[in-house]
Amino acid sequence: MSDTGQRAPKPPLTAPSIEQLEAELKYEKRRTSYGKALRSTLYSLLVVAAVAILVAMLFMPILQITGSSMTPVISDGEITAILKGNSFERGDIIAFYYNNKLLVKRVIAFAGEWVDIDLEGNVYVNDKLLEEPYLTEKALGDCSIDLPYQVPDGKLFVMGDHRSTSADSRSVVIGPVSDEQVLGKVFIRFWPLNRFGLIQ
Repeated sequence: MSDTGQRAPKPPLTAPSIEQLEAELKYEKRRTSYGKALRSTLYSLLVVAAVAILVAMLFMPILQITGSSMTPVISDGEITAILKGNSFERGDIIAFYYNNKLLVKRVIAFAGEWVDIDLEGNVYVNDKLLEEPYLTEKALGDCSIDLPYQVPDGKLFVMGDHRSTSADSRSVVIGPVSDEQVLGKVFIRFWPLNRFGLIQ
């Protein structure tokens, strides 16, 4: 306010210069372009995530291991992926359904083959000693089947790697695994990170 009590006159409004208008226009264009790029990127990421989840559910289910029947190759709490299918080789680790649970064991013998196990836990398939470098201990374990045992048609004979505690095809309770029970091959470990990699 002036000494007379009157308001000072406002300075006259000036129109923005051409340069200012062009700078503001460029800013608005950049902001609009950035927003479109961000939305496009987020949309792409969502699509990729949805496809990855769909592929995982259909072809590569994720399984967290519980129990110690496959130690030391696979331990309790580890997270693995299963490759769906029913074509296996001897020694493959498979996941199969038993009483609404998923069990993980190793393929030992196929339909028509004869399995025998001695008191020390050595496994013979068709009278030939099975080489099992993945084992750290051998044991006859919970064996209630009559040995030697011929694997029935359409079945797989499976055993856990921790032979003294594993409940598997050696027990009449579980027995051999039918093709319909098998979900697929356990082939890769995701967690823990220090053990990430293919499972042998």
